[in-house]
Amino acid sequence: MTDGVTIGQAAAFADITIKTVRHYHKLGLVDEPARDSSGYRRYGSAELLRLVQVRTLAAAGVPLADIGPLLDSETAPFAEALADVEGRLTARLAELTAQRDMLYRLTSGDRTLLPDRAVAMLEGMPTLGFTPQDVRTARESFVLAKALVPERFDDYLTDIEHALRDPRFVELTKRSAGVIGWEPDDPRVAELATDMAEHYLANPDQLTIVTGLQARTQTATRYRLIAHHGEKHDSAAARLASLVETKLRAAGIDIPRPD
Repeated sequence: MTDGVTIGQAAAFADITIKTVRHYHKLGLVDEPARDSSGYRRYGSAELLRLVQVRTLAAAGVPLADIGPLLDSETAPFAEALADVEGRLTARLAELTAQRDMLYRLTSGDRTLLPDRAVAMLEGMPTLGFTPQDVRTARESFVLAKALVPERFDDYLTDIEHALRDPRFVELTKRSAGVIGWEPDDPRVAELATDMAEHYLANPDQLTIVTGLQARTQTATRYRLIAHHGEKHDSAAARLASLVETKLRAAGIDIPRPD
């Protein structure tokens, strides 16, 4: 290339834009070639090679601030830097693979992205007499718990798994789901609240289902988003939950209060 090529041709050759070439010049990554007699800068083979090297390293994830010293370094530091780039690319590949798997689960119908053990629990709930609406509510609560208190989600699932083996817990849970059609002042709400509170107090291992959803920050807000999901204000369900929490607090149990 005796005369060289224009900046537009050099950009096309390196598969980048003219703006990017000028940005590389500004950062000192590629020297600006001298102008010819017509006032145009002409890029020779050395500049084109440097452009391709910079573009390749930038595309591989090397910060632009590191590319200049890297290309100007000796063989050993250059190899070490490339090994670091390879490590970052491998980590990025793993991240992209995980994202691809999530997209696959979405397209295959698993829109909650819950772990297999949670899905298995939900699939087994109908055999215990839970309705499809109960299962949907439980699924949504699981999703919220996983998103808002991820550090405690595995323990929460374990607590639920154990509790579902207790016929009394299952009975009370189904009864609580049935309050949707009740009036808030229905005397059965207070009766059920008493039964639930007494059951939890008599079974401390199940009590963690209520107390375990407490995050390190914004505790009350996160707790209420999960524990009171799907409740309508001034509904029988809201009154039931409030009565249960009040009875547990009166017994010395730490239950987050509204913010």
